[in-house]
Amino acid sequence: MIYLYPMSKITIIGSGNIGLSLAKGLVKSALFTADKITLTRRNIQALQEEAEAGFNVSDNNPLAVRTADIIVLAILPQQLRKIMEEIKEDVRPDQVIVSVVSGVSCADVKAVLGDHLQVVRAMPNTAIAIGQSMTCIATDDAQVEAVAQVERLFEAVGAVVVIQEDLMTSATALCACGIAFFLRAIRAASQGGVEIGFHAHDALKMAVQTAKGAADLLLQTQNHPEGEIDKVTSPKGCTIAGLNEMEHNGFSSAFIKGIKLSAKKAGGLYND
Repeated sequence: MIYLYPMSKITIIGSGNIGLSLAKGLVKSALFTADKITLTRRNIQALQEEAEAGFNVSDNNPLAVRTADIIVLAILPQQLRKIMEEIKEDVRPDQVIVSVVSGVSCADVKAVLGDHLQVVRAMPNTAIAIGQSMTCIATDDAQVEAVAQVERLFEAVGAVVVIQEDLMTSATALCACGIAFFLRAIRAASQGGVEIGFHAHDALKMAVQTAKGAADLLLQTQNHPEGEIDKVTSPKGCTIAGLNEMEHNGFSSAFIKGIKLSAKKAGGLYND
């Protein structure tokens, strides 16, 4: 049995955007205090602000993992094998290993660190920075308690769905890459707004709030998008005319193809 809260310690290896956002979100949610979190980075000077905020900082990965209950691997796929080789003699069976590395299976992690470990994958997106991530988590055979603990970690910084591991590359495309797709759609809407007469800053504000309203509408009502679309498409109206024009030019098809290609690419990042 693995016991963590409230005295647990967490080490985040690779304190870039995702790692730092997770750390700050955990403290903001009061799930952890800063002194229970260790952040590692090759350039430790880049963590000066975090050190002043009470986080432990280190450029020594093996040392940093020894006292941790949870180890989060938040690095690029191309760097992962080197880091795992560096820490493999220092990880323990009672620790939970959390990988947020795209395209890397639990089996890939265990192949280096050891088959006896509790490994859970997590795929957040960049909205983690404001506590609004959509994070998917999965495992091969980690204990139920370990999965629940990782779920609780990421609920501190957004919403969580537990999925089968074979869907993790798909989750990467839909949620992690997907945030860029929706941002591009918002940008396109704002550009359309400029073309029809609005100043750029007004058009962007209008597009952003409209997109947020659409998302919140679905989250709060749990309705299907087409049901809400039907409410604003009247016969011979302007909404259906605009929608059909977008579809004639491949809007939905392009979106779907982009997600499928991103999923294919995500599955091969570790071995590229």
